[in-house]
Amino acid sequence: MDTIEQGIGEVFTDPDADKARAFFRTKSRKMENKVMSVKEAVEKFVHDGDYLKGGGFGANRVPIAVYHEILRQGRKNLGLSGQTTTHDFEILCAGEAFNRCDAGYIVGLEARGLSPNARRYMESGKVKVSEWSNYAMAVRLKAGAAGVSFYPARNFMGTDTLKYSGGKVIECPFTKTKYVALPALYPDVAAIHVHEADMYGNCRVRGITVSDFDAARAAKHVIITCERLISTDEIRRDPSFTVIPFWCVDAVCEVPYGSYPGNMYGEYFSDEDHLREWMKVETDPEAFKAFLDKNIYSCKNHFEYIQKNGGMEKMQLLRQKEMMFVGARK
Repeated sequence: MDTIEQGIGEVFTDPDADKARAFFRTKSRKMENKVMSVKEAVEKFVHDGDYLKGGGFGANRVPIAVYHEILRQGRKNLGLSGQTTTHDFEILCAGEAFNRCDAGYIVGLEARGLSPNARRYMESGKVKVSEWSNYAMAVRLKAGAAGVSFYPARNFMGTDTLKYSGGKVIECPFTKTKYVALPALYPDVAAIHVHEADMYGNCRVRGITVSDFDAARAAKHVIITCERLISTDEIRRDPSFTVIPFWCVDAVCEVPYGSYPGNMYGEYFSDEDHLREWMKVETDPEAFKAFLDKNIYSCKNHFEYIQKNGGMEKMQLLRQKEMMFVGARK
């Protein structure tokens, strides 16, 4: 199949489906207890140079506890999927944890504005960037989940996004229609926060799932953080609620409020005051360094971070706020 046009962006992961399949054949599918701490999960499954895909979307259902632990453990030279990354991107920029990024949506925190520190880091020349759209990143993960080396799509042809991506325009052998071939994305590790999981890694999610269904199947290792650990009997009571099955998962970490200061549908609203505090303090690098030491590096875990920022009283207020919005939606 001839290439008609191609972008100049680098493809940071190997899209070879046969190599990925060879790895997945070695992965255990036993129903065994995978419960561990976030610290243990990051030590075991996140290594310097790995390519990381985070779950959730924007500030919704983001595995913040894992990102903090990545900084505490000093991980470097990661590859990063920037598929509508907001506060999670802000955190990883603060630790200069990655040196290459597939950019769909980065630096911005949606309506909250732009992260000054993330912008500084991305303009520093320390990070290689390939551009994609959010949809293109979703298609790449879908190809990985399907076990193929690429998927065709019809988006961003004729744009500079294609020019700075690693996509290739091809001609359909059946209809002669032009498509952009998007290389499969097989992350080394995906970190996904969910509402409920059992000890084996069967997961339930309420609200939007975006690309997490495909990311869990395309990633070589999957770390799950959950609001609640539940019994397998409860999982089996209605299997239709299981979005991610146990055989995808390597670690299960029970972390209530694990998406804080982001939001969790039906559980708690985002802490907008704290997110504004992050962005304000980032304008002063020295003050930001002290802020990070207080909120991440000196914290033993996510629970200590929450305690420093209002504790259960704050969490209860955020939960009440979310209940008001859930009720309004109905």
